[in-house]
Amino acid sequence: MTASDLWKKHPVLVWSNAQADDTVRIRAGLLESRFPLILDIASVFGLARLREEWAALLQTPDQEVRRATPFVERILRNLEKGWALALTGN
Repeated sequence: MTASDLWKKHPVLVWSNAQADDTVRIRAGLLESRFPLILDIASVFGLARLREEWAALLQTPDQEVRRATPFVERILRNLEKGWALALTGN
């Protein structure tokens, strides 16, 4: 899947700005706190990029970030564990 395919699959992330860049869309996806969506984003951009964007969001004093934090942290941890297992062939 390409980034373009990803954003077509999830158009509601930034429905008010069809020209939003990847960073805006990734951050919106993280704040949605839904595993399938975050998995899709990770498959296109990688976990390192998601961690980078999440770290940037954590620097903002935003209520949405605070609300999403436990969910996103758990999702990212689980994705990292899954990727690690896949790399070992288990």
